Amino acid sequence: MRIQPARRLIDTVAWVLIEDGRILCARPRGKDEFYVPGGKREGAETDLETLVREIDEELTVALLPESVRHIGTYEAELPGAAAISVRMACYSAEYAGTLAPSSEIAELAWFGSWQRAEVPPVDQLLFDDLVARGLLPVNSAPRSVGQ
Repeated sequence: MRIQPARRLIDTVAWVLIEDGRILCARPRGKDEFYVPGGKREGAETDLETLVREIDEELTVALLPESVRHIGTYEAELPGAAAISVRMACYSAEYAGTLAPSSEIAELAWFGSWQRAEVPPVDQLLFDDLVARGLLPVNSAPRSVGQ
């Protein structure tokens, strides 16, 4: 009998901001891949607490807690790590301030649905769901933040 290794789950939350038919993505310093902004909870934080903290840390804006709405929760294997999955609870929310990358974020960009292959598998599931629900257009050209 073969024993399967214990599966590890990375539990994250993410902020889904769609403007002009594109979704905001961030590339952390030292990484090549863009992600939907967000991160892992610390201690006993709720999804809302994690989301507000992470977005403030990454994008220097304040989410308006009363506007936060759950979009969906997605789970996929971490590429190159067969026994690790990422679960991402995604939320939309209004914000105050000006979007800007923090010291931990190298770059922000707006991604169209056609760029789904450029984001991690769990983010691809989000893109697919947003397209299926008509919230993200099927074809949209890329643009940088500030365009």
